[in-house]
Amino acid sequence: MAVRRMIDNGFTQADGAFINRYFLMVMVLAIALAIASALRYYYVTALGERIVTDLRSAVFGHIARLPATFFDCNRSGEIASRLTADAAQVKSAVSLTASVALRNSILCLGALSMMFVTSPGLSAIAIGAIPLIIAPLIVFGRSVRKKSRAAQDSLASASAYAAEIIAANRTLQSFNGEDAAHQKYAGDVEFSYRKAIAAARARACLTGVAITLIFGSVVGVLWIGAHSVLTGTLSAGSLSQFLIYSVIAAGSLGSLSEVWGELAQATGAAGRLFELMQEPTYQRDPRECVPMANPVRGAIDIADVHFSYPGAPTQEILQGLSMRVEPGETVALVGPSGSGKSTVFSMLLGFYDVQAGAISVDGADLRLLSQEDLRRNVSIVPQDVTIFATSIFENIAFGRPGATREEVMAAAVKAQAHDFVVNLPSGYDTVVGERGLTLSGGQRQRLAIARAILKDTPILLLDEATASLDAENEFLVQRGLEELMDNRSTIVIAHRLATVLKADRILVMDKGRIVEEGTHATLLRQGGLYTRLAELQFQTDGSYCEQDAA
Repeated sequence: MAVRRMIDNGFTQADGAFINRYFLMVMVLAIALAIASALRYYYVTALGERIVTDLRSAVFGHIARLPATFFDCNRSGEIASRLTADAAQVKSAVSLTASVALRNSILCLGALSMMFVTSPGLSAIAIGAIPLIIAPLIVFGRSVRKKSRAAQDSLASASAYAAEIIAANRTLQSFNGEDAAHQKYAGDVEFSYRKAIAAARARACLTGVAITLIFGSVVGVLWIGAHSVLTGTLSAGSLSQFLIYSVIAAGSLGSLSEVWGELAQATGAAGRLFELMQEPTYQRDPRECVPMANPVRGAIDIADVHFSYPGAPTQEILQGLSMRVEPGETVALVGPSGSGKSTVFSMLLGFYDVQAGAISVDGADLRLLSQEDLRRNVSIVPQDVTIFATSIFENIAFGRPGATREEVMAAAVKAQAHDFVVNLPSGYDTVVGERGLTLSGGQRQRLAIARAILKDTPILLLDEATASLDAENEFLVQRGLEELMDNRSTIVIAHRLATVLKADRILVMDKGRIVEEGTHATLLRQGGLYTRLAELQFQTDGSYCEQDAA
């Protein structure tokens, strides 16, 4: 309006005060714009950070509760990529792109409104061209969204492979696999690059077409306006004012066409995150669950259980398995690899439901128990120990958050871990490397045993708990385990038969069912599968075993 007044009135009257007044008002508006822009940037950025922080937290919390079947079919590196790269894409869209889109939308609407105030006739022509501008945005936007999703999927696959290789760097270097891994990763990222270039090409086409149409319509409208000035139906000042509004509207639409592609890309990233959120957790409704016995006695009954993993439904792992563990009894499971021993543990922890038959604890069917309640009463020492990249204290206390330092140290003493821990640079505050790589296999095993001792549950599952220990430490830890197993229902998986000699009963598994049952001595006399396993392990004709049994 200042430009129009000056062109139509100000210069002809040579009124300096008139010009000063309008320019002062323009300066005031400029300062207001600067303050508003600063506030917009701050608040929209803060909003974006809040949204993405909550989104990441919600997605991670959901992932942590997903069933084992989900992780059987998805790579952890790809899931992590969604939490990092995809969330960053959403953050960029919400905190920056959305802010720009909001600003330009308001500018465009304001400019279009003032164009109507200035010249309704020219504005009607300009508005008529908008559908021609929006249609390509919609068409190209779908293409950009599809191509961006493909680029993000391929990048996530490459990231998953990189995470896997980095985690297994010692194995990689041991087999001189650096070049092969590099070539595969280079191929993956090259494929991701091609997908990203295809998405960028679509965005470039979208931007080019939109800007051409936008400014082409502006030029056409101004051409009509220039002729209106010549015929005297429009003043030069009004045309100048209309020109400024047109440039504001066209520039805003042009910017919107650019951010449209970015928003389409962020939509693809958000879609990948929401796919995770839509994965069913199979968490049982607490109102539909039956409570566990109080106190939990630990009677475990497995009756005619059949089970196949979801990824291989035709391959039955458990074929009519039946067994019972009395409260406080120690039962050992032995048998060849693939006979279903570890699957029993997975089912007792509620990772999978039986497909036929039933598993109960103290008479309550596992399918009717809250998984949280069940796992609160079960401890496991797995064969493949998980040690987190945090302090020794936090690793042991992981089994019971809130444990005191004295309780953690007492558990470590029983697990024969205290002596090596206090000799570390910072004792219990020593931070171990990722997956505990700075510790020996035996040290990791003892920390896992200390974790189970500290949790102090009525049911204990030991999966080759002493497999990584030397003879001396195995003897010491076995003493700690014997104290731990006292008055607890314990199931021990062992390939080293020497570790199960003191079990109350030994159950021999083969092809998903119990084929032999008894003590070490009675099983040796039967001359069945257990005897063959013993002979192969001790590499004798069985004389050692007979002496040990005697």
